[in-house]
Amino acid sequence: MTEQKVDLNLFFPTPVWASIINNYKHVNQKIFSYIDELKTNDPEGVRRSNFKGWHSKDFELNNENVIIFVNAISTKLNKALIDMNWDLKNQTVKITSMWSIINQKHALNERHIHGNNFISGAYYVKAPSDCGNICFYDPRSGPTFSHPKTTGPNKLNATAHTIKPEDGLLVLFPSYLHHSVETNLSDEERVVISFNVNLISN
Repeated sequence: MTEQKVDLNLFFPTPVWASIINNYKHVNQKIFSYIDELKTNDPEGVRRSNFKGWHSKDFELNNENVIIFVNAISTKLNKALIDMNWDLKNQTVKITSMWSIINQKHALNERHIHGNNFISGAYYVKAPSDCGNICFYDPRSGPTFSHPKTTGPNKLNATAHTIKPEDGLLVLFPSYLHHSVETNLSDEERVVISFNVNLISN
């Protein structure tokens, strides 16, 4: 008997891009000096998804060090937008907000989304070992509420996935995707930059 070919089609996938940016040590040094200044001037910060951690106010996007950072991630960001096949000729890419979170030991970030945006990002300025993975959750309601037993998780059956942060790592994902940050178990601080991107019709 001839075995029939079976095509495994992955309909409605959720993309998450993760890559190390070029020259990240230099970029991290520049942007951390800006973040450190923000924290010195505003040690209380703001409260969002952060638990025990410090959350900055929005960055000034025309700051010299912020511009260096944006230029450093622009190639990776453009690649994600091209992968989505979005019309970049008739829409303008705009960073709508950008901020930093510093998680000391025992700090974490609760599950949340970034509403009214298309792409969101997390970039790691300082990511010591055991500082807390970023966790992503299945956006589909069906598998979350009811699913069979498995012999082990894989990319098809898991309802959550994690990415381990490291210095210089840029993670991009759809803004609708629920995510959280695990507890920082390190004695060192975890420093991340988060941002949102929209496409505005010309």
